[in-house]
Amino acid sequence: MSYDEENIIVPRFNEESGFYTTKKRSKIMSKIRGKNTKPELLFRKALWKKNVRYRVDSKQLPGRPDVSIKKYKLAIFIDGEFWHGYNWDERKGTIKSNRMFWVPKIERNMQRDRQVNRQLEEMGYTVFRFWEKEIKTELDKCINDILMFIAIGENN
Repeated sequence: MSYDEENIIVPRFNEESGFYTTKKRSKIMSKIRGKNTKPELLFRKALWKKNVRYRVDSKQLPGRPDVSIKKYKLAIFIDGEFWHGYNWDERKGTIKSNRMFWVPKIERNMQRDRQVNRQLEEMGYTVFRFWEKEIKTELDKCINDILMFIAIGENN
């Protein structure tokens, strides 16, 4: 599959490339989870309570959605604000340390998200992307969005 957008190159994060990290920063970064984050667990528990059954991190689907429901061709991602560029045009200027690494890194993540969305849509999937803070502050609304989508799917 080819996409019109050329992939953004992210420089290696190491001292040879001019990127330095402290032991404290390294320890903080090592604690960041890739899966089973608190917002993901909150979302999944709420979905389960509503008797919606799903798969977690399905390897069969591009981008390994956090939650997928094959029956309704539904892929759900819960994105962290920093990693996926929430309000990017505004926040891009606030990154102070290691900008040469973080700006391309986050822009590449955003680009990959667009590519994954496109691939899933080409497979007939509907993609929902929620920000972590949406899950924390508006969980009921997020769950309701999914339930509404499922209800429409059952009526067709």
